[in-house]
Amino acid sequence: MHSPNIFCPNMDCPARGQVGQGNIGSHGKSRPRFYCSVCGKTFSARAGTPFFRRRTDEATITCVVTLVGNGCPIPAIQAAFGFQAQTVREWVEAAGQHCEKVHRAEVLVPRDLMHVQADEIRLKTQAGVLWLAMALMVTTRLWL
Repeated sequence: MHSPNIFCPNMDCPARGQVGQGNIGSHGKSRPRFYCSVCGKTFSARAGTPFFRRRTDEATITCVVTLVGNGCPIPAIQAAFGFQAQTVREWVEAAGQHCEKVHRAEVLVPRDLMHVQADEIRLKTQAGVLWLAMALMVTTRLWL
């Protein structure tokens, strides 16, 4: 199994977070597992994701979390998929925690903005005039 985007999730490993350094190998055919040659720890391909230690396939969990995120009530998912409400809530909670970690790691880091585009829109409503302002980092398309 090719593992170009896998890195060691061990917090004590000096190679943690390093991708493509050649320190990650794979073993296990039915359930892929990886090992780090620096610290010697093995880990699952799902480690550090909302799918870790879940027996349901990733596509089904993704579908259910997407439905909840778009406003589908949990009892409807319970009736359609046959999952217990507590299971669905656990999946949504795990996905939320993972998204928060990604947000902190990718969005909230200080960065050199280089080029920023700013724009504003003036809206006239019955309640009065409203202004909407927005800024966008050009290189990453990140809304500021």
